[in-house]
Amino acid sequence: MSARAVLLGVGNILLTDEGVGVRAIERFERQFELPDNVTVLDGGTSAMEMLDDLEDLDLLVVVDCVRVGKAPATVVVLTEDEVPAFFRQRLSPHQVGLSDVFATMLLVGRAPRAIVVIGVQPVEIGLSMELTPQVEAAMPTVLDAIGVAFGSRGYGVKLRDVAEVKC
Repeated sequence: MSARAVLLGVGNILLTDEGVGVRAIERFERQFELPDNVTVLDGGTSAMEMLDDLEDLDLLVVVDCVRVGKAPATVVVLTEDEVPAFFRQRLSPHQVGLSDVFATMLLVGRAPRAIVVIGVQPVEIGLSMELTPQVEAAMPTVLDAIGVAFGSRGYGVKLRDVAEVKC
């Protein structure tokens, strides 16, 4: 069986920059081709419902809105030892659910072998389905970080032909 990976976007698309994770995976899927062994999941604000989808992965890439004390719209990439710290400190509004999922997977010995968290410091969390202009401007950096997270671990990521890109 080949290595399995998941690209997981989480967040609430009704709350401005809180929806950056979901918006990022939507764009990534439109602009890039991923191999068949990579699944793209819109986690929204639910977590425990995804437990089965996240168990025993070789790689999990999570994209989320995070509060890390950086300048607004800053993109951060957390790997290895930084990831457990991410889940210990409540950096995103719905992170408690993700923390529970990962604690459960660790407890039963089924946690992903590698986790990468790509986070964006929000500018605003308000009632709107649109990202703020600053976070919107950071989106190419987020998409690049997703590509690097998969590509550097041997998962072939290809830019779609312009004719294939869906609007």
